[in-house]
Order: sequence, then C-alpha cells, then structure tokens
Amino acid sequence: MLTANAEGVPPLSLNDHLDAAWQYHSGTKHSQLSIRMNPHFLDWENKPLLFKIYPTLEVLRLPRDFRETGSAALDAIAAPGKQASGEAIPDLETLAQLLFFSAGVVRSKKHEQGETFFRAAACTGALYEIELYVVCTDLPSESVPGANSPGLAAGVYHFGVAEFGLRQLRAGDYRQTLVEATAGDPSVAHAPVTIICTGTYWRNAWKYRSRTYRHFGWDNGTILANLLAMSEASHLPAKIVTGFVDAQINELLSLDTKREVAFSLVSIGHQQSTPSGAPQISPLNLPIVPYSQEEVDYPAIRKMHEASSLDSASEVTAVRGKTPSNDFPAPKGTTTSLQPPHDAIPQDSIEKVISRRGSTRQFSRESVTLPQLSLILDRSTRGIPADFLDPSGNHLNDLYLIVNSVDGLAAGAYVYHWERKALELLKPGDFRDKAGFLGLEQQLPADAAVDVFFLADLKKILERYGNRGYRAAQLEAGILGGKLYLAAYAQHLGASGLTFYDDDVVNFFSPHARGKSAIFLVALGRSAIRK
Repeated sequence: MLTANAEGVPPLSLNDHLDAAWQYHSGTKHSQLSIRMNPHFLDWENKPLLFKIYPTLEVLRLPRDFRETGSAALDAIAAPGKQASGEAIPDLETLAQLLFFSAGVVRSKKHEQGETFFRAAACTGALYEIELYVVCTDLPSESVPGANSPGLAAGVYHFGVAEFGLRQLRAGDYRQTLVEATAGDPSVAHAPVTIICTGTYWRNAWKYRSRTYRHFGWDNGTILANLLAMSEASHLPAKIVTGFVDAQINELLSLDTKREVAFSLVSIGHQQSTPSGAPQISPLNLPIVPYSQEEVDYPAIRKMHEASSLDSASEVTAVRGKTPSNDFPAPKGTTTSLQPPHDAIPQDSIEKVISRRGSTRQFSRESVTLPQLSLILDRSTRGIPADFLDPSGNHLNDLYLIVNSVDGLAAGAYVYHWERKALELLKPGDFRDKAGFLGLEQQLPADAAVDVFFLADLKKILERYGNRGYRAAQLEAGILGGKLYLAAYAQHLGASGLTFYDDDVVNFFSPHARGKSAIFLVALGRSAIRK
C-alpha cells in the first residue's frame, strides 16, 4: 500500500497512473506488422494443465441431478438483474447448478491425442484460465421448509471443475472479509454466497502471451453471462462487483499473485442479516498440481494488473457507480429499428442452450433473418447488474456491426443505438473480405452473417475509474459477448469470439468511431456443420 509523503499528503494511487493502461493497451495491439514481426509457435509439450487441483485437500462432490429451472434462455439473459426482496438463499443443489452451468464441463470428446473437455462458457483458446471460489454461510442441502439435513458448511471453497466438487480452503464464515474488501457493498453484505473469479496468467499466456490480460475480461465475462442467466432462472438476485481491495481478496484465497489474481466478485442471493465478523486469516501454503514443466513470465500482464489494483476502501468507493455519460451522436444515416418477433420465440431452457453452446468453427455464409438478429441484440443489451454501471442500463462498450447476409437488412457497416433500439447504416456495401481482414485475416468473420465489434471510449472510462476501468471495459465486453452467444444458440444459430487488428477496426468504423478503442469481436451466423 502507498504511504503518505513527509507533508502527510497521500501519493497518487497506482490506479490513477493512467499511462499504465494506455501503455498496456497500445503494447498489446495486433496489426499486420506486429503479427508478422512477432510470430508465436506453441510449445505443445509444455501446454498447461486446464484444471487447478489441490492434491492434499479432500473433494466434496457436488450433486448433478439438477431441478429444471423452467426458464427460457432468451428471458433469462434479457433480465437486467433481480432486485433483492426477502430471503433468497441458495441450497447446495442450486449452488452446484450455478457452478456447473457457469464453468463446469458440459461434455467431452475423445480422440487419438486424448480427450477434450468442453465447458459451459466460451473461452479463448479453450484454455480456461478463470478459476471460481465460493465464500458462503451455512447453506441448506435442499430448499424444503424445515429440512434439517446438512448442506454446505460456512467456509471458503475452490470449485474443482475436473471432479465437479468443492475443496474447502478455510472453515468458518469469512463473508465479513468480503464486506470490508468491498467497502461495505450492500449486495455483498447481504449475500449468503459470493463467488470470486480469478485469472491464472500462464494458462492463457501460453498461447496469447501479453495479450492475456484482455482475455481475463472476455473469458471471465462469458462465465458471468451464464451465471447471471442461471441466477435469474433460479430466482436469485446477483450482482457483479469489480470494486474491492485486491490484496484482501488475494490474501483470503492465499493466492500466489505472481501467477493468479482475483478479478471479479459476484454476490448471489439475499438474506436480511449480515455477517458480524470473520476469523483471522493466515497463509495456507497449500500445494497445487503444476500446470506445466515450466512457466513463462510476461511482466506486462502483471504490471497492468498491479496498476489497476485498489489499495483502500476509499479507492473502492471512488470507482463505484456513476457511469460516464455516453454522448452518442444522433443518427445521420438510414436507420432500421429492431424487429424482434412477437410470437414463435424459441423457448428452449437456459440449461439446454448452455449445454449445446459451443464456438462455431465454420460458418455457412447462409443468411440469418432481421428478426433473429433483432432478438439477439434486444435480449443481450437490456442491462447488466454491476457496481460500475449506475444507473442501471448504462454501458461502457458501443456495438458496431458488419452485416454480411441478413434477410431484411442491407449489407454494410452499422452502429447500434441502444436507447433507440435501432441500427444506423454508416456505409453500405459488401464488406465480407474486410471483415475477414479485420478479424486477424481469419475466415470465420468473412463467412459469418454478422460481425459485432465492441468499441469503447477508453479515455472517458479511464478518467472516471482509473486503470480499474480497463478491467471493467473488457469484462463488460465479455459479458455482452456471452449474452450474444446464448441468444444466438437459443435460436439454433452459431457464434464465435475472435480477436482483431485493433487500429484497423477503429479506422474502418470512423469517423463515427474516432477516438475509441477496439475491445472485442463476436461473429454470428449459421454453422456449416449440421448436428
């Protein structure tokens, strides 16, 4: 923690040294030159293990026979967040269901090289660098009034994806530690369960090197999109919390912060009472199974994380809420209002959609319809319950589209007007080849029916939140991208998250996008592989 100088004036927080975010963002941009000048060849013999395993801790296996929520996916993803009213305490089965459909292994495929495990949420390179931890009070085994059977004891747990179980790191109710770390966030104070999401540097950096910190946001975001939808389907309030004192959360989990760090929190459920205190925290020094024979360090990632870390409750309070105003210019070109269908809306449950979701590997170039695209955009952009989005419904990212083949919508480049629920045509034309180029010269965006680019005004965001705003912008893009995924698969369409040539994306959508930064890309369309 930074200390005051001789005059008693506290120094500028690392979070306020905005050069750090700009240096990281600029230093990790992709361009034709950077890709060709810095080729990267994967060391398959050193590929990291995809699971974190504490070999000395016993595994508490989680139940797998879930009750159907009965909630349609398109309804669950659209909800901006359930307001807390009365007691809403998840039982062990519900917690297991939330974990499974957020980060669990939903299916696997055996092949000559071994077995590939497919998880509930999309992840760059299928490397799954995001880990989940649970901090909870005593939870019942089932939601039956008067049931006395034991469920889950209060404690701090790691979610073991490989075994689908929990390993207890600490016994006791440590929720007050989270309350203090979040400067008294009300949702955390009243949550019977809080899920902590961490990022493991090497597991993603093995392939993506220094760009991994961007991927933390994307890959954490897709998990959170699932978790929010499942919480809504389970009638539980949930809120994403990015404002917390990093060192306190890392200490609670006893993380080796050179390798793994806390990235976001999610409060789940509500109870009237609040925790009164927490046991003392001591180092755990627990061994974990090594990820690789050797790990390569990328200092730029750690430097960016440290620069966006918060050191005090006052810093946490300062970054909470009050989203920067989005001074979006009124449309100048032709606009097309969204035309979501009023009937015959797919009703597949959120569980079914998550279970069949994947990342499309080849698009067919077939058209989607304007009602299908409208349904995707409408249901994905109705709001995210997060501490950095206040008032509700605000957003940090703007959506720009290249429309290749949508029945009822001319091909061209568009920008989405959130408030008007309309698409403004920026320039007409066939931009398939351009979409492929912008998407790192890959075939997927060229073949997709629609490519959705996320762009953000980082200058305004960083001035408001400091370097912490960089985390928030990436995380929001991942959540919105995850919602696009689910809305597409709910209609039996396909989706794939992609990387891009940063400055070329901004230049293509300029002058409208001038001054913004490229954050994420999701391609949408019909899969060429029929199941």
